[in-house]
Amino acid sequence: MEPRVTDQPPLSPETEAARSLLHASAVRARSHQILDHGLAGRLQHFSVDLGRLDACAAEVVATIRDAYPSLDIPFHARWRHFSAGGYERWGAVMQGAPWTDAGQMTRAAFDLAIVSVLLDAGAGPQWRYDEGRTGEVFSRSEGLAVASFDMFVSGIFSSRAEDPFRVDADVLLALTTEDLANGFQVSAGNPLVGVEGRAALLNRLGRTVATNPDIFGQHDDPRPGGLFDVIAGTADHEGRIKATAILDTLLTYLGPIWPGRITLGGIDLGDTWRHPMVEADDATKGLIPFHKLSQWLSYSLIEPLEWAGFSVVEIDGLTGLPEYRNGGLFLDSGVLALKNPEDASRPHTVDSTLVVEWRALTVALLDRIADPIRRTLGLKAEDFPLAKVLEGGTWATGRRLAKERRGDGSPPLTIISDGTVF
Repeated sequence: MEPRVTDQPPLSPETEAARSLLHASAVRARSHQILDHGLAGRLQHFSVDLGRLDACAAEVVATIRDAYPSLDIPFHARWRHFSAGGYERWGAVMQGAPWTDAGQMTRAAFDLAIVSVLLDAGAGPQWRYDEGRTGEVFSRSEGLAVASFDMFVSGIFSSRAEDPFRVDADVLLALTTEDLANGFQVSAGNPLVGVEGRAALLNRLGRTVATNPDIFGQHDDPRPGGLFDVIAGTADHEGRIKATAILDTLLTYLGPIWPGRITLGGIDLGDTWRHPMVEADDATKGLIPFHKLSQWLSYSLIEPLEWAGFSVVEIDGLTGLPEYRNGGLFLDSGVLALKNPEDASRPHTVDSTLVVEWRALTVALLDRIADPIRRTLGLKAEDFPLAKVLEGGTWATGRRLAKERRGDGSPPLTIISDGTVF
């Protein structure tokens, strides 16, 4: 994303290697390495039974036909959650917003999507959000979406009283854990996983945006939505933007917001983890990236770009999302099995080999399951990209199977999260 200037010194081999992980292609290639090890029986924690993949695909098809009988499926994106309960919240905002051009609208949509997605790690089984305007109560991703939407439209992220529908860097910098807890209705009886981690993530977002006005403030005060102008700049002469260009931009310019995990060659690698069986011929050996929230955000920025008149292409360049609903789908359907069943009864950290294997297998198996789903539905890949398989789809089936097998709908594995991964 950053063209090299000729009078700058060349990047170090470690920096070049690190940057190679900041792409969806690296997520896909290394996840399939783990699947290959699984198929050969070499993984420490999981066995893989592709003989059960068709039955798993049939479960997904049943979900799709029930929810979308016309097969008119939207992309997997945060905008679906903003419509929870059948209420088009964003449409209502657009009716009364003070925008005068498409750029202003799209920066606002980017602001909302970026903040909401970054707040979209797992909420935990007990948390609920009571939406005053509709009287409905939401949990998990829908609840997090509606809560963050309400915070956005209330102007809590804006420094301009006359324009509440924006997110400003200085406000993010000053946001406290208490502010976020209030917005999410957190209490002793309504606990939300990782509130501190979520607030710290937004603080780091504010710092990154504020200190890079040339990126985030090209047409406005620095705001996350300023990335619209960067991504729009990647469009070709026909207004086409590659989906992978969205992710590349996010990983290039939002890298510093992630908690200190693995850095290589001065590059923050974000949602990247260690697994001893990952092979590479450079300093990235043993490292596997997932970029789950960044890819979820990439999917969620497609529609705002289309509203602004661009065409987003090559959407299957992005990968499936390695989160607990998609991963739970494969465990609950028997495509994956724990080698040690006792692992299901104890919690696991996100950096554990078990969780890294589970996430990698999820990415690779989502690639594998897409084809039998398409065949059954009689659709081609270009008409039914992975973003629709996910939405139709795999995550909803993962949720349904979890509810059928465990009354509280919890995933088959318990993850200790800081609020910034799952």
